[in-house]
Amino acid sequence: MKEKIKIFLDSDMLEKYLLGSTSEIETLQVERYIAMYPEVRKTYDELQENLEAFAKLHSIKSPEGLKEKILARIRSERNGRKRFYRYAIAASVVAVMSITASVFFYNQNQNLQEENEMVNNKIQLLEENMNSSLEDFRNQFIVLNNPKTKRMNVMGNKKAKELKAVAYINPVKKLSYINVSKLPNLPKDQCFQMWAEVNGEMVNLGIIEEAADSQKLLALPYAENAVGYITIEPQGGNQNPTVENIVANISY
Repeated sequence: MKEKIKIFLDSDMLEKYLLGSTSEIETLQVERYIAMYPEVRKTYDELQENLEAFAKLHSIKSPEGLKEKILARIRSERNGRKRFYRYAIAASVVAVMSITASVFFYNQNQNLQEENEMVNNKIQLLEENMNSSLEDFRNQFIVLNNPKTKRMNVMGNKKAKELKAVAYINPVKKLSYINVSKLPNLPKDQCFQMWAEVNGEMVNLGIIEEAADSQKLLALPYAENAVGYITIEPQGGNQNPTVENIVANISY
C-alpha cells in the first residue's frame, strides 16, 4: 500500500488537479486518494499553499486604465452599430433616389467589418498569450514541486564571480528552468545574454536583466545532454554567442 501511495505522489497528478487540468477519471482518482490517505491529504495541502504563494509572487498587475479603455471601446462599438442600423434604414428609403448614398452606406459597412475583424484578431491574440502564460505557469509549478526535479547551483567564472543562479531540471517531465538571482555590474555598453545548445544548434534565449528577472524563472529548451550558457555581449544582445565571453555554463 505504501508503494502505491509513493507512486501516486511521485506523479504530477496532484499538481494537475490543483491546476484544473485532470480528466474526469483522474479527478475522481485524486479525490479518492485525498480522502483515503492522510499522506496524500498532507501533500495536497502543502501544494495548495505553495500554489497560492507562487501565484501571489508572480501575479501581474493589470495596466492602469485598462477597464476604462475596454468600456470605452465597447461603447464605441455599440454606438457604431447603432449608426450603421440608422444608415441602413435611411438607405432603404432613398436607395431609388441616390446611388451615391448606397455607395456611402456600403463603405460604412465595410469599415465596420474591418474594425470588427481587427478587434476579433486582437482578442484571439490575447487569448493565445494568456494560454501560453498559463501553460508556462503550470510547468513552473510542476518543476518546483515535483520530487523528480534536480536542482543545480550555477556560479560564474572569473569574469563574473558574483553571478549566481539555480537551474531546475526534471528529466521525467522533460522540463528545465533557470532562475538568475544575482548578476555582476557591467559597463553600460554590455549585457548578459542566455543561450542553450540543443541537438547541435545554438538557441538564443534573450538578454538577462537582473532588475526584471531576479524573481523570474526562464524556460530552457529540454534535450538529452543539452548545455546552457551565459555570455557577456554588446548592449542589445548578439545573434551568435561570443565564445570567449562565456561566464557560466549549465549541463543538463
